[in-house]
Parts: sequence; structure tokens; C-alpha cells
Amino acid sequence: MTRRLLAEFIGTFFLVLAGPGAIMVEGLHPGAIGPLGIAIAFGLIVAIMVFILGPVSGAYINPAVTIAAWSVRRLPLSQVASYVVAQLSGAVVASLALRALLGPVASNGATIPHVAVAAAFIVEALLSLLVILAVLATDAGGSSRAGAAVMIGMTIGLCALVGGPLTGASMNPARSFGPALVSGTWTSHWVYWVAPIGGMLLGTGISRGLQRPGGRSQFPPSPD
Repeated sequence: MTRRLLAEFIGTFFLVLAGPGAIMVEGLHPGAIGPLGIAIAFGLIVAIMVFILGPVSGAYINPAVTIAAWSVRRLPLSQVASYVVAQLSGAVVASLALRALLGPVASNGATIPHVAVAAAFIVEALLSLLVILAVLATDAGGSSRAGAAVMIGMTIGLCALVGGPLTGASMNPARSFGPALVSGTWTSHWVYWVAPIGGMLLGTGISRGLQRPGGRSQFPPSPD
């Protein structure tokens, strides 16, 4: 369990360091990365973390994914809180590191809606639903470790590219919490908890409905 929690801490740390970090670099040097570069940064770091840490902890690195894993009985309820605390801790430490390195730039990459709150909620929920469907499909289809990492990373990158200008394309409460805590930017922060969790729980239900009778389980189990 200690190894799993350390893996989740490390994975979320690097997710926030690379993703919001790219947003802060763009804030310091406009045009150096751009929206496409930011989306690529998010997609690549998720793919890398899934490939490295998947065999250790499942590489959920996201409280919403963690809760979805519990909902399909791939993570015991007794471990959910510990996973979430590790993920939030990794996000906060990464945000503190970015603040120390780059200063108070771009609100530490915090996510705030750039559309109406109701629209932001729908966007975050739909993006999160797509992410969990990709996660579930990689397991149901028997994808290799590298294949799963690439597919999930591509999905995150696509969501970041399309949803970034609208909501910041969080799909991850920890990714939003770390920058919000360090920068003090809490605008409509509840959206970045409720929408990803709700969207991913809806996605697990949809995936179960699409699964063929007698098909494989739809979520990679947390390693022993």
C-alpha cells in the first residue's frame, strides 16, 4: 500500500508540474507553447505516468478515476481516501514547486470557467465521461501497457485541446485543487469536483451497458 500511495503522489505531482507548469510557462513567455503545446504536455505526461506507474498503483492520479475504480469494484472502499489524499498532496506539492520556481504567474495554472457555470459543468462532465470510457476500453480490449498509455494520453490531449479554452479541461479534482490552493483562485471550484466525478460515474454505467455478456472486466485492477 505504501508503494501504491507513493506512486499516486509521484504521478499526480508530475501531472501538475507538467500540465499547469506548461500554462505558467506560456504566461511567462506568450507564444512559446500555445494551446496546442499545452494540450500535448497534458497528454504526454499522462501517457508517461500511466506507462511507468500503471503496474504499481493503476496510475489513477485523479480522485474522479479513483472513485470510478471503486464503483466497478477495482479498488476497495478502504483505500479510496488514502489514494485521494496522496493525489491531492502530489498536486499541492507540485503547485508549491511551480510557485517557487516561476512566481505568481497565470494563477498557478488554476482552472476557472470561461463560459457560463452551467456550460462549464456540462463540458467538464462530458470530457470526464470520454476519459473514463477510454480508460475502460483499453482494459476491455486487452490493450498492452504501452497501448493503454498512448490511448489514454491521446484522449487527455484531445480533451485539453478542445476544452482548455472553455474550462481549463481539468477532468481531475486534484489537478484543479493544487493550483487553486496555492494561488487562492477558487472561482466555481466545485465544478471541478462534482462534474468530473459525476461524468466518470456516468461513464462507468454506460460502459457496463455496452459490454457484451460474459465480456472482460472493465477496469484494470490495482496491483497486489
